[in-house]
Amino acid sequence: MKKRHLITLALFAAIIPPLCWAADNLPADIDPAKATKDPDFSIQGEYSGMIGDDKAAAQIIALGNGEFEAVVCKGGLPGDGWDGEKPRDRLKAKKAEDGSVTFSHEEWTGVLKDGKITVTNSQYPDLSATLPRVERESPTLGAKAPEGATVLFDGTAETAEKHWEKPTLDGDLLCEGALSKDQFSDFTMHIEFLLPWKPTARGQGRGNSGLYVTGRYEVQMLDSFGLAGVDNECGGIYKVAEPKQNLCYPPLRWQTYDVDFTAAKFDAEGKKTANAKITVKLNGFAIHENLEIPGLTGGARLKDEVGPGPIFLQNHGNPVRYRNIWVVTK
Repeated sequence: MKKRHLITLALFAAIIPPLCWAADNLPADIDPAKATKDPDFSIQGEYSGMIGDDKAAAQIIALGNGEFEAVVCKGGLPGDGWDGEKPRDRLKAKKAEDGSVTFSHEEWTGVLKDGKITVTNSQYPDLSATLPRVERESPTLGAKAPEGATVLFDGTAETAEKHWEKPTLDGDLLCEGALSKDQFSDFTMHIEFLLPWKPTARGQGRGNSGLYVTGRYEVQMLDSFGLAGVDNECGGIYKVAEPKQNLCYPPLRWQTYDVDFTAAKFDAEGKKTANAKITVKLNGFAIHENLEIPGLTGGARLKDEVGPGPIFLQNHGNPVRYRNIWVVTK
């Protein structure tokens, strides 16, 4: 490579140190401290309060360049009172010069500014209310590995090298694309994951990864904050089942999966006698309970369902980070 080309690449790298570039060439920031430099980051998130005697909430999705979508949650946030009614009302708005964002729907108006949404009703003035911003935390965040657990990653290079094939670390965090050396059949596991800030991306391009149980069955990881909650979004079993509710937190908030898995069973002749079964909690909420998985899901590392298999953390061209990973075999 010519010297001037090397100089050009070095200058380019120096210009964009805070950002990782995903496969779609859209910027994806995995460092919360750097993401806060984008004023939209402090606006996106969850807001919850009371309107009259009823609990109400909204999830505010950042779409990039000062544009936002408000997703109305009647009864409270998902996993905290939402009535589960689909589809939810979705309202789009753009940030004003004073930093406020105003969402309107029929007689309702919500003005988001200074960390709260002020709600008014043109027909019923008594229904004015304030929905402050809330930051939820998974009740299993930081869960300690029980005695006898296999600690696949505890933030140290030692556990990374011992339990993963050619792991890549970002400080004390494990990066996407990790394949475990250990193989498992029936087990419970805990994993914590961080999805990137990628507001200009949409759908499957927004922080995509996946937890492949025994390298065969994908529990999707994706920035699906505020989305419908289908099988190819966060918490979905890819092409098999959508989560009971979309419990995905906003990007760059640590999230948890707690998984209980029973492998498929085969008789002496190799005929399958029972499908694999899985229970998954996303951020402490049961989104799948004793769900049967009929076969391999897309992108499986192994080509059959026989025998133990590894844990695989998919690399789909987006920066995703993991920590506190442990497994207890049954």
